[in-house]
Amino acid sequence: MQRKEIEQNVVTYNTMIKIYGKSLEHEKATNLMQEMQNRGIEPNAITYSTIIAIWGKAGKLDRAAMLFQKLRSSGVEIDPVLYQTMIVAYERVGLVAHAKRLLHELRQPDTIPRETAITILARAGRIEEATWVFRQAFDAGEVKDISVFGCMIELFSRNKKYANVIEVFEKMRSAGYFPDSHIIALVLNSYGKLREFETADDLYSEMQEEGCVFSDQVHFQMLSLYGARKDFNMLESLFERLDSDSNINKKELHHVVAGIYERANRLNDASRIMNRMNKRRTFNSSPV
Repeated sequence: MQRKEIEQNVVTYNTMIKIYGKSLEHEKATNLMQEMQNRGIEPNAITYSTIIAIWGKAGKLDRAAMLFQKLRSSGVEIDPVLYQTMIVAYERVGLVAHAKRLLHELRQPDTIPRETAITILARAGRIEEATWVFRQAFDAGEVKDISVFGCMIELFSRNKKYANVIEVFEKMRSAGYFPDSHIIALVLNSYGKLREFETADDLYSEMQEEGCVFSDQVHFQMLSLYGARKDFNMLESLFERLDSDSNINKKELHHVVAGIYERANRLNDASRIMNRMNKRRTFNSSPV
């Protein structure tokens, strides 16, 4: 990195290391990390995790493991990214026992903060381990970060563990946290999969009354739930209300509702919705 017009700092070095990593030029990436250290620029967690990932992909797992252990013994804080990168590196070459050892460490409260462990395990898709640590931490009053609840809800939703989504959401609400639109959409979907339509309806109304500004995703999820339970009166009612809301994407709204009717084999209604959108488009494009 000899271009003097570019400021040389940890960000620019990390960017170049990542570029070398994509082309699997592990030696160039390693030399670049050594160069930045020689220049007095301290690598950060992103630098180390990138190098470990590059070495793992290049079949240099011994170097990756030695660096990871060196960082731990030197007192460097091992953040979620580093832990997760090393676990993936072990699993990539089939060293399941080593990966499990790190996963086991994350279950120990004196290794790293349990909120951090939950985030690592959830992002790594470790349902059983993440669930165990989350429940232990929640019961001990250690879950203070709302993003931890979000990680667990996303983990369970991705893996179709809908009852667990509701479990975490209820814990989140009992702790006094206010969910965002993304979380509400996932929870509404889970209620729908569990056929708890009335509970979903109540949540939708409650969140609106509490002042939550929904994204289109939440409204469209609620429309889908009305369609799933074949409550077409409620579907039409919500559709009309959303259609008059200037903040809603009208094109997507009409496609969503038409799709719901089509799946219910109500083709005349689906055609009606699409014709309504087309007429509006024609009207808006007509010269004044």
